[in-house]
Amino acid sequence: MFGPCANANWHGHNYDLIVTVKGLPDPDTGFVVDLKALSTLIREHIIRHVDHKNLNLDVPFMAGKLASTENLALAFWEILQRELPAITRTAQLHGIKIYETPRNFVEYYGE
Repeated sequence: MFGPCANANWHGHNYDLIVTVKGLPDPDTGFVVDLKALSTLIREHIIRHVDHKNLNLDVPFMAGKLASTENLALAFWEILQRELPAITRTAQLHGIKIYETPRNFVEYYGE
C-alpha cells in the first residue's frame, strides 16, 4: 500500500513547518504576536519532540496514529491551540502548513 515508504528500516523526512496567526496588532507593541515568543513556543512544544525522532515510536502525541503529514498537522494544531494563550492575549492560530517535500504539503485551518 505504501510503496517505497514501506521500508523495514523506516524512512525519514525533513519537514518545513509554517505557522500563521491572526489578530489585530497590540497597541503597545505593534505585534499581533511576539515572533520570538512564538518561535520559542514552537521549538519547546513541537520541534524538540519530533526532531530526529521516529514519529511512530518516540513521539507520545503521535501514539496510535499513522505518522502522516495530515496527522502531524492535526497534532501540531492541537498543541499550538493549547499553548498560544501563554504568549498572547488576542492572537489566534490561523493556519498550519507542513511541507513534506517541496511539492507535497498539508495546510490545516482548524475544523
